[in-house]
Amino acid sequence: MIHYKSKAEIELMRESSLLVSKTLALVAAAIKPGVTTLKLNDIAEQFIKQNDAKPSFKGYNGFPFATCISVNDAVVHGFPSAREMQPGDLVSVDIGVFKNGFHGDSAYTFAIGDIPGELKQLMHITKASLYLGIEKAVHGNRVGDISYAIQHYAEREHKYGVVRDLVGHGLGKHLHEEPQVPNFGKKGTGAKLLEGMVIAIEPMINLDTKDVFHDKDGWTIRTADGKPSAHYEHNVNIRKSKADILSSFTEIEAAEQSNPHLFSDY
Repeated sequence: MIHYKSKAEIELMRESSLLVSKTLALVAAAIKPGVTTLKLNDIAEQFIKQNDAKPSFKGYNGFPFATCISVNDAVVHGFPSAREMQPGDLVSVDIGVFKNGFHGDSAYTFAIGDIPGELKQLMHITKASLYLGIEKAVHGNRVGDISYAIQHYAEREHKYGVVRDLVGHGLGKHLHEEPQVPNFGKKGTGAKLLEGMVIAIEPMINLDTKDVFHDKDGWTIRTADGKPSAHYEHNVNIRKSKADILSSFTEIEAAEQSNPHLFSDY
């Protein structure tokens, strides 16, 4: 069942989504070689709690951390750990918050130091595919229109691997709601997009193969060939003329540009 939101509920969701964005910006400012991913997790969790919210992920189906931090070949659901970040690492940070009865859920991929051109391109194309999907997230379209836009750009035009095993989702009082929002599919298929729907669109794009596997921790999803992956996620309110993006990358990108340890092409 799809849960439609009132205008007042959407504004509460905007608050939750923007808190995730601010948390990601704080994490972006702290990333540098030698810092552990567990330290980044603690920074995020403390900030979320200071803002009268709860980490959505902590305890969700037994997940033990406030954030998912996935490095290099880890696609999503990575465990924060004592691993120190190194120059050349690609670091995907996915954060959820629960505030005022609603969830926000957003992700961003960072690159530490000077990385190869092929990884810069992977980041750029993955983020661009997100916005191409968002362009299709309007009243009257179908989920498949979003899916096709992402897949066509990332996979057919740029020959990357679009992950099939994980998808975007509806968002609201529950962290994962209907409909599922795959990053691959056909135009004109899937659930019809109507005003009042809020969805999380999140391309997970691999440098080469689309295939993935579960790590022995039972959570971390890794690329089958050990090559890097990128992941970006926005929360989107379906409207008639143009999608309303509830989350924001503005503060994250500003922190990214201000951090001398991070690569940024924006």
